[in-house]
Amino acid sequence: MNNRQNALLRTTYAVRMSHWLMVICFFFVAMSGLSWFFPSLNWLNSLLGGPQLARILHPFMGVVIFVLLTFMFIRLVRYNLPEANDLKWFADIGGVLKGEHNEELDTGKYNAGQKVLFWGIMGLITLLLISGVVIWRPWFAHLFEIPVIRIGLFVHALAGVLLMLLIIGHIYLAFWVKGSIDSMSSGYVSRKWARTHHPSWYRQVTGKKDAQ
Repeated sequence: MNNRQNALLRTTYAVRMSHWLMVICFFFVAMSGLSWFFPSLNWLNSLLGGPQLARILHPFMGVVIFVLLTFMFIRLVRYNLPEANDLKWFADIGGVLKGEHNEELDTGKYNAGQKVLFWGIMGLITLLLISGVVIWRPWFAHLFEIPVIRIGLFVHALAGVLLMLLIIGHIYLAFWVKGSIDSMSSGYVSRKWARTHHPSWYRQVTGKKDAQ
C-alpha cells in the first residue's frame, strides 16, 4: 500500500509476524505429516532433514503453531464473536460468492465466513495439540494405553487433513478477494476496500456515521 494517507491499518505488525511465522511452520509440519499419511509422499520429510529429524521437529513445530495461534486468538477473538448480521451473510451466501456487495450485510472487521474459518482453525489446532501429546514419543505416549494412542492417531490424522483443507480454502479466498493480501503484507487496506467489504468496521475506525 503506497499511499498510507488513503489507507487504514487492518492488521498490526505483531499479528502479521505471528501469522507468517505460523505459515512457515505449518508448511513444514503439513508436509512431514503428509509424508507419513501417504507412503508415496515419503520424500516430503526430506524438507525437515529426513525421516528421523522430521519426527523430532514435527511435534515441536506443532507446539510453536499452537502458541502463535493462541496469541492471534487473544488479539482477534473479540472481532470474531457471533453477531446478528452473520445470519444475513449466510442467507446471502449466493451473492457473496458472486462478488456482489449487499449493503444490508453491514459487515464488521470479519465476515461470517471468516469467523467460521477462525473458530474452525482454533478448534482443529486444539484437537491436534491434545491428540499430538497422546501420541508424542518418547515424551508422553508411554503414559497412555494402546487403545487411547490409536484413537489419538486417528483424531490427529483426521484433524490434520481437515485443517489443511481449511487453510487451502483460506488461501484461495485471500487471493479471490482483491486487496486481502495487503492486509497481511503491509497491514494496510484502502479506504475504498474497507467501505466495500467491511462497512461497519470502516465506520468504527474512521468515526464516520455512514460508509461513504
